[in-house]
Amino acid sequence: MGLTRQQFEQLTNRSPDIIVGTDRKGRVIYFNDGALDSLGYESEEVLGEFVGVFYSSVEEARRVSEAMRAPGHGGVGVATTLETTFLARSGEEIPVAISGTLLYDEDGNEDGSIGFAKDLRGIRHRDQLATLGEVAIGLSHEINNPLAVIVNQATLLEGDIARLAGEFDSSVENERLDAIRREVARIAEIIERLGEMVKSDSYETIHYVGPARMVDLRSEDRKLYTPDPRLRGLRILVVDDDQGISRTLQEMLTADGCTVDVAEDGVSALEKLSSQGFDLVLSDVIMPRMDGYELYHRLQEKYPDLPVLMMTAFHYDKDHIIKRSRLEGLEGVIFKKPVDPNRLRRTIVKSVRKA
Repeated sequence: MGLTRQQFEQLTNRSPDIIVGTDRKGRVIYFNDGALDSLGYESEEVLGEFVGVFYSSVEEARRVSEAMRAPGHGGVGVATTLETTFLARSGEEIPVAISGTLLYDEDGNEDGSIGFAKDLRGIRHRDQLATLGEVAIGLSHEINNPLAVIVNQATLLEGDIARLAGEFDSSVENERLDAIRREVARIAEIIERLGEMVKSDSYETIHYVGPARMVDLRSEDRKLYTPDPRLRGLRILVVDDDQGISRTLQEMLTADGCTVDVAEDGVSALEKLSSQGFDLVLSDVIMPRMDGYELYHRLQEKYPDLPVLMMTAFHYDKDHIIKRSRLEGLEGVIFKKPVDPNRLRRTIVKSVRKA
């Protein structure tokens, strides 16, 4: 059984889309609740008025009218997703996509029109968030990797200062290193908050939304660092396509007594593992040719007892590589770059001991 006229009118009246009907002279004869909500006009304000009242200009109203009578937008007498701008009662310009048709009488003469307009503000907002997400991904990778190098170098420098200063006061130098860490932490916080905005589907132009969790970049001990004897002699493979990250991690772990080799991606890592023995693999997540997710599963198959730790510069993990790895058995800690050196040392010892 088909819809009655009354049921059809109830359906269109309650539609959230803007629905407007006109007579043959272009005067408004139908105006639904969706139009009222979006445009802010009361029915009595627009019924009987020229439909051009909804457009930003007479020229734009004429353009839409001509498009409906031309073959280029779905056929003569039809318009399909024709984009234009409506003018709300408040003066706000609202982007819309119109799908409409001309109405004809029994003799084939134009008798009016009916148009459905989709408010595009929500769609464009989601597009902006998607773009923001891509920016967040790019910024996380391009900024956090250099930040990780700075933090690692600061840690190495702090050890050099303590060793060279001996009993002399090195508080001024340590304060300067703290200033570097504080500024690095501020930048890392901004990047993480940007990722949170994307995930929460909201963003602010001035004030950031919600609290941001940060890795504590402060040094836990200002005294001369004494390598943990449990680290000495460990063979560690660092896998990262950023040479700065690999080099500084290699220097830091070598200072702890480890033997460290580096690989630029998962493919190179597997080649090194086929000819050398390692006690632990420390791998980036996002890499060319073979990412950390695939490398981890290859290692599970070939070297099931080999501990794997992973790092990422991405606070917004678009491809959910971290989530998939956790769900499928990865027990290693996921480190966000910049990596806290002391936490990394503790975790290496713990992981190797478990193995």
